[in-house]
Amino acid sequence: MGALRRRRARAHPVSEARRVDSTRVEYRSPDPAANPYLAFAVILAAGLRGVRGGYELPAEGERTAPLPQSLAEALDLMECSALLHETLGEHQVEWFLRNKRSEWDAYRGQVTPFELERYLPLL
Repeated sequence: MGALRRRRARAHPVSEARRVDSTRVEYRSPDPAANPYLAFAVILAAGLRGVRGGYELPAEGERTAPLPQSLAEALDLMECSALLHETLGEHQVEWFLRNKRSEWDAYRGQVTPFELERYLPLL
């Protein structure tokens, strides 16, 4: 029973080195605000592309590219993604980009409490 408790306490799933058929799979759930149908379609397509293409996995904990720092950066990456266009179709990608860019424009047009406190006294 002690070994079972130790195994459950691990932060990450690990593969057992002595077993040839052992592998590690980690799934990170998308943002709850994401459309699950679109998100899972792209997750599955990415996984299949990796399997079919024989992609090498990066070392555990190693990130291959920096994450986007804003919605605008994420949308620019999405627009350039052949995988997304192939998986969702041009119409769906264009619709999504148009709506999210509109959302980004509305967001960055807001004056935040931080800006009011910092800059209003300077006027």
